[in-house]
Amino acid sequence: MAPRRPDKKSKKQKRAISEAADGPSKPVSSQVLVKAAEFQLQEGNVQDAATLAKKALEQAAANSDDELSSLNLLGQINLESGDFEAARGCFLRAVAIDEDGAKDEAVGGGPEKFLCLAQLSDEGGQDSVKWFEKGAAALKKQIHTLEEARRRSDEQEILLVELKKKLAMTLCSVAEVYMTDLSWEEDAEQRCETLVTEATMVAPDFAETWQTLANVRISQERVDDAKAALTRSMELWKDLPPEDPAVPDFPSRVGLARLLMEVEMEQEAIEVLERLVGEDDQSVEVWYLGGWGLYVMGGKQKASKSSEEDWKSSWISSRVWLNQCQHLYKLQDYEDDRLGEHAKELLGLIAKELGEAPAGEGDEDEWEDDHDSDEEMRD
Repeated sequence: MAPRRPDKKSKKQKRAISEAADGPSKPVSSQVLVKAAEFQLQEGNVQDAATLAKKALEQAAANSDDELSSLNLLGQINLESGDFEAARGCFLRAVAIDEDGAKDEAVGGGPEKFLCLAQLSDEGGQDSVKWFEKGAAALKKQIHTLEEARRRSDEQEILLVELKKKLAMTLCSVAEVYMTDLSWEEDAEQRCETLVTEATMVAPDFAETWQTLANVRISQERVDDAKAALTRSMELWKDLPPEDPAVPDFPSRVGLARLLMEVEMEQEAIEVLERLVGEDDQSVEVWYLGGWGLYVMGGKQKASKSSEEDWKSSWISSRVWLNQCQHLYKLQDYEDDRLGEHAKELLGLIAKELGEAPAGEGDEDEWEDDHDSDEEMRD
């Protein structure tokens, strides 16, 4: 086989990075420095990325596209390093150059800086809503441009779907602000209704929109409608593999489990939580919610005069989950005291009925047996 020809672009990029870091023989443009910083950030070298981005910003002309791209990248780098105040300052300066997000995303235009500022807002409330709405407006312009195109490439079709998901997520974020920080406003409920309705229309196949709709319905005490929305949310991804992009992220599904329990859909909540444990068995909150859900299920079985074996089986499984929760709680020095106290309280209630857990309960083999018995109970 003939030797592979060296990648010229790779060599050029590496040379630019080296020159930017060590001092070039001739000036390096801001654009090259930004590309070099992006490469370092992708490689996980946050400090090197910050150094390069700062040099790019120093060389960029005021109010230029180069300054805009440098500011946006430096803002992202500061987010990555946890310096939120510095990130906020960068994004605010970027907004001064691109007030409505109309510039090309390749130079730092678009909605991202507005959405970041909404999340970084110290004031929250109306200030967050303002930035979310600016981000939504920029997203709608991008979506409109793509929808107006006579012919779209496969890449553009994928981009259109992603933009609609991002818009739906932004609308849901505004609704959540009105359910929390701005819940006291007279028109909060109507605004929530409008926002979640638009979100479900924009991205009907996006699970998080239906989850947010369920949250709104719960706040309105429309429990049956909330259950329907949660069911719709789960149906969109429950049969998909974990790596499928349609599967909501881990925190979203933890939130889903909480909502399912709130509307007394414990069995569905346990299904979600079992899947989460399979993906990450180090989450204290997931083990706690699973234990709590199984305890509630067992209580209902006991109250409905189900067989003693059924409710005891649920409470034994609950004890396994809660003991694992407590083990991880101590191991990780978890900070949620209320969660820890409630897990301890539930274990105490179970002990009054079933006695203390036998030695070895909750070991790996035992967990598999309990999991199988739960599946049989649902069947």
